Amino acid sequence: MEQPVVDNERSMPFLDHLTELRKRLIVCIVAVAAGFVISYAFSEQIFQIIVSPVRQGLPEGSTLIFIGVTEAFMTYIKVAFISGITISMPVILYEIWFFVAPGLYAYEKKYVLPFMIVSLLSFAGGLFFCYFLVLPPAAKYLLSGYSSEFVKAMPTMREALSLSVILLFAFGLTFELPLVMLLLGRFGFINSKMLSKYRKYAVVVIFVAAAIITPTSDAITLFLMAGPLWILYELGLLLVWLFGKKKQPEVPHE
Repeated sequence: MEQPVVDNERSMPFLDHLTELRKRLIVCIVAVAAGFVISYAFSEQIFQIIVSPVRQGLPEGSTLIFIGVTEAFMTYIKVAFISGITISMPVILYEIWFFVAPGLYAYEKKYVLPFMIVSLLSFAGGLFFCYFLVLPPAAKYLLSGYSSEFVKAMPTMREALSLSVILLFAFGLTFELPLVMLLLGRFGFINSKMLSKYRKYAVVVIFVAAAIITPTSDAITLFLMAGPLWILYELGLLLVWLFGKKKQPEVPHE
């Protein structure tokens, strides 16, 4: 049987690996710092974009506020940091790829790059789904649903940013579920029969996970998280059934 071709860099000494890792980390830190500086110049505009769904849910006459002396400043710092990481992500992924690529076999490299691309697209899909379909109704229910002539919602900048970022990140991660299930299926850890058999338990786990992940306890936000998770579970089951590791037929002993 033909053995995989091993790159010379696979035998790189441990100290050389540490030196290479240090170089890659420095490049990543510089990229994030540059992204932070650029983002801070537009932090107010970026903040407005991120919390726009929350602002749409405010009752008439209400607005976002800040109640601490440094709250607005620190909020914009957080926005710039999050945005800096986001826009420097291509550089970070590039450095990660060129650090791990020499240690991979040719057939492994063939799968890693498509996996990274599909993973990024899945995460982006989760962000867009949350931003346009989940955050607006959730914010409207939480902010306008409980307002009256005696009580009016006026969330702080920090609270609006936290709600938006937590939900966006949570949905970005949940949209990776089919891809994770497919990988587990390809490696033989799970199969479609197993997933079908334990579907009812998976649904319970999905609702519990949605209740833990979502920063609010209202039923609408819970179902807006659990519903897509259930659909993604079914999609992952389908992918495992189509592309999962097939059981090899047993060869009878002579």
